[in-house]
Amino acid sequence: MIQIVPKTNDAELEKPQNGLAGLKHWRHDVVAGLLVSLISLPFSLGIAVASGAPPVAGLVSAIIAGLLFPFLGGAYVTISGPAAGLAPVLLASVTALGAGNLEKGYPLLLAVICVAGAVQLVLSYFRAARFSAIFPSSVVEGMLCAIGLLIIGKQLPNFLGAHFHEHDFVGIVREAPGQIIHMTPAVFAIGLFSLVLIFALSSARSKWLKLIPPQVVAVVIATAIGWFAGLDKSFLIHIPDRPLEHAFVIPDFSRIINDPSIWFLATTTIITLVLIDGVESLATAMAIDKIDPFRRKSEPNRVLFAMGISNMASSIVGGLTIIPGGVKSKACIVAGGRTLWANFYNAIFLLIFMFAAKDLINYIPLSALAAVLIFTGYKLCEPRIWRHVAHIGPEQLFVFATTVVVTLTTDLLWGIIAGVAVKLVVNQWFIWLAETAIGQHSTFDPPTVTPLKREILRFVSMFRNPVGRSGMRGNNYHICFTGPVVCFNNLHVQNELRKIPTHAARVYLDLSRIPFIDHTTCEFLQSYVEDRERAPGPRIEIIGLDHMFRPSSVATCMRISFTPVAVDDYEDLITDLAVNETERSQEEGNRLSALVPQAIPGGRPE
Repeated sequence: MIQIVPKTNDAELEKPQNGLAGLKHWRHDVVAGLLVSLISLPFSLGIAVASGAPPVAGLVSAIIAGLLFPFLGGAYVTISGPAAGLAPVLLASVTALGAGNLEKGYPLLLAVICVAGAVQLVLSYFRAARFSAIFPSSVVEGMLCAIGLLIIGKQLPNFLGAHFHEHDFVGIVREAPGQIIHMTPAVFAIGLFSLVLIFALSSARSKWLKLIPPQVVAVVIATAIGWFAGLDKSFLIHIPDRPLEHAFVIPDFSRIINDPSIWFLATTTIITLVLIDGVESLATAMAIDKIDPFRRKSEPNRVLFAMGISNMASSIVGGLTIIPGGVKSKACIVAGGRTLWANFYNAIFLLIFMFAAKDLINYIPLSALAAVLIFTGYKLCEPRIWRHVAHIGPEQLFVFATTVVVTLTTDLLWGIIAGVAVKLVVNQWFIWLAETAIGQHSTFDPPTVTPLKREILRFVSMFRNPVGRSGMRGNNYHICFTGPVVCFNNLHVQNELRKIPTHAARVYLDLSRIPFIDHTTCEFLQSYVEDRERAPGPRIEIIGLDHMFRPSSVATCMRISFTPVAVDDYEDLITDLAVNETERSQEEGNRLSALVPQAIPGGRPE
């Protein structure tokens, strides 16, 4: 039985709201916006360069996101801007669309981004954000890990100050040893110094580093070193004299429509952008919700709507894709940001920097920005993540590694497809293993079902509603799961959870009769229980997991049932839960009674 105890009383916190009501928190949001702008400046420039776009396009993206987000809502303290995670996709797409010519391919890429934004708007209308729940956790982690490796690989040319002939990850890694002898020593020295400094400061425990991130410190020092070293302008950022005039690039819709030779490439790019942008945006928003001191919850479909509007607006004026950023959002919280107006102030400060500090920005070395992105990529794929995934279970590591390898050797879309396919096969195997061991409790009838049909039914069971029955039993509400509970039928699970009556004294999620539950859904259910404990309503308990085999000590690991709980055992379990709850209530009442002063003659307490 799993029971989560609430840690805080969120009802006592005044929750700042977005919109005009949030303007009263302007003192907090202005300070947070200033700090975020210092982080956003080098990040936006570096991401634009990594995406094969003009550096000013990164600033335009961040400014558009900041100006729009306070009016679009969906989240509370997430800071949005150009996405490092999408930089490898954008670079590959702009290179392919322009047949190797980045300047020619960029207007085509802007048209693709605009269409992707329109697709996100349509998906938000149909409330498609809920479909992000069906993506296996290991596939999402593998996608992010592969993105981290791609970022590192694609930054090697700027980091070394060398010209690479290859553009894909495998080719760049293969070419890197030969390019070391052709690198520019001063450029590499500045990049290496910046990278070492970022790692060193990241491991420090100084309080001021919580307000000024190591990446900002490294870029400032590297800029000073580059100025003294007199680096050639080809190794520095370039912001044109009239930034807005050069920033506005018009999307080329006409060629996208009239050139059939690029339809397939444009379509796959749109699908990839929608998938990655949507999944990563929603995952980041939910992650920031967990560290929001006011415990506010983002609205997934509203976030998707905001992404769609922002991407369309950004692409029309020459900007890149927009996505909530984890690093900037965390910095906003640390700096005391309370509402989305921190995005707005961030955009205002970036506008000031772009015009008033243009000459200073032009001294920033590309290798220093490469170091910032390499560090970002490393945090997405560091060994700790591999160990964590392996600790959850070997099947998670297998799906995770498959996603990474296929992504690096092909592209992100095929990597996601391969990861999901492997996840389906792994789930099918464990369901077969469990139902074979359970025997008479199997969902299928061996004498009347052929082996092929049995496997088809097992496969279909991963997409069907796993809840056999639900309803009130006395004052308590019971949801009895009878089929495999996996990420692919998570939408059914969510629908069942929404049916829980508010007047129930307690809710039991009975998993004692299922053959298998995967890691993604186990994690979702336990997170759901924890979230409900912080909100008013009935307390929720998960029962049956303790009777299942687990391959790991991690609480959210997948479980297989080899010895199902019999009906009589289940009745005894429910009875024990009721008795234990009664005893706990009596003990709590006795403890509180002991604290109440007893009356004595004269009306004075003892």
